Amino acid sequence: MSPSMVMVDETRKEEEDLYQKGVKHLSENGIAKLPKKYVWPVSERPNNATKGEVPYTFKSNLNLPIIDFADLQGPNRSQVLKALANACEHYGFFQLVNHGIPCDVTSSMMDVGKRFFELPFEEREKYMTSNMYSPVRYGTSFNQTKDGVFSWRDFLKLMCHPLSDMLPHWPSSPLDFRKLVVSYVNETKYLFLMLMEAIIESLGLAITNNNITRQDDNDNILEQLKDGSQLMVVNCYPPCPEPHLTLGMPPHSDYGFLTLLLQDEVEGLQIQLREKWFTVQPIPGSFVVNVGDHLEIFSNGRYKSVLHRAIVNSTRTRISVASLHSVPVTTTIRPWPKLTNEANPRRYMDTDFATFLKYASSTEPKKKNFLESRILI
Repeated sequence: MSPSMVMVDETRKEEEDLYQKGVKHLSENGIAKLPKKYVWPVSERPNNATKGEVPYTFKSNLNLPIIDFADLQGPNRSQVLKALANACEHYGFFQLVNHGIPCDVTSSMMDVGKRFFELPFEEREKYMTSNMYSPVRYGTSFNQTKDGVFSWRDFLKLMCHPLSDMLPHWPSSPLDFRKLVVSYVNETKYLFLMLMEAIIESLGLAITNNNITRQDDNDNILEQLKDGSQLMVVNCYPPCPEPHLTLGMPPHSDYGFLTLLLQDEVEGLQIQLREKWFTVQPIPGSFVVNVGDHLEIFSNGRYKSVLHRAIVNSTRTRISVASLHSVPVTTTIRPWPKLTNEANPRRYMDTDFATFLKYASSTEPKKKNFLESRILI
């Protein structure tokens, strides 16, 4: 091999090593131009902002349905259930206000997540792994071992159930990390279960003494969800030198029943409706909640998981915390029998979390491709 070819190979290796360290590391090193590894094809780039716009911003042009959680517990429950059904059916997303989780719990979660990403790279690097079954994973892009083009995101993924088993694996820095995250995990799990009870009721399935009336078997979906999986993802999107060329996260749907997203005041979440992308305006203190693939399967397609993505900007770091909830990893998910009939036949085959992980670890995730692999008709 000629000296020039050796130099090219060494340069490529250095660049690859740099990319693997993540975008926080790149941002801290003051790069002024977006590396080619992060430049998305023209057809997939954000297209609703001007290239030279400074600061690089997007117009907020979508007001998601707002669900007042407090009203679910009062005399207006029936009206809120109708609004919930409409949101899940036509938007796949809603903003949840008055959710009851104390402000100090949510603000502490955002703060400790931000402080984790401010740790030296050598501390964060301890948790880097490509093992999707690991109880804690630090990484970059969407899947740094599979992505052809990288996304402008670093993440910390924490498996949260069973909590006593997972906790010892979590980061021990910052020193208050585990304490603060445990409080947040417990609060969001309870909120998720309360929301699912309402969503099941909104589908027209009768609930009596916390049990769903069923004709075919004695399984109880709410009981399964109580002992179900919970995955938390803390996302960091640092300032990007050329945000019009890249994405923070590519278009995708979430695998579970519901995702509860806590975010700061920096815009970045976009959802796709009617083949167009809309930016969601954050409401301080609220959660953005979205339908996952498992709920779409469970509802036999009545409630839709919707494509969403993250955009980035050139001036401000954005932090978000996604809490993804579903049934236990070994539980089979199928359309609820009472939601199928001759006029509305079963649309999806059985699946489980293990099938999803096997699929996700073997291919680059794109859009709703896993859910589409489950469609029967």
